Amino acid sequence: MDGSAVAQIIPLILIVAIFWLLIVRPARKKQKAMTQLRSSIEVGDTVLLGSGMYGQVRSVIDDGVRLEIAPEVVVRVHRDAIVSVEDRVAAVSDTDADSDAGTGSGPAVSNDPDR
Repeated sequence: MDGSAVAQIIPLILIVAIFWLLIVRPARKKQKAMTQLRSSIEVGDTVLLGSGMYGQVRSVIDDGVRLEIAPEVVVRVHRDAIVSVEDRVAAVSDTDADSDAGTGSGPAVSNDPDR
């Protein structure tokens, strides 16, 4: 191989490397995080399903969980349907934020159409 052939291959190698760094690596990282999240689900956790429904885990089965989506309504869902586990600390801070909502500390809202 002479120098011109190597010079033609280098851009192709760079494109493949950039593709791997920007596409493949982050996707693998995200998939690994989701697998870890789904395997760490415990009884009592509040989870969000891909359909947008929230439920509380009542029991963990080998490939799924039983969720209580309403009082005395328990459904079985596959673990892959779970998108996130609600953070108990965030739920507490959301309650605090709701109680602060009426204090007037937020942005001012005007009904003036010229603004």
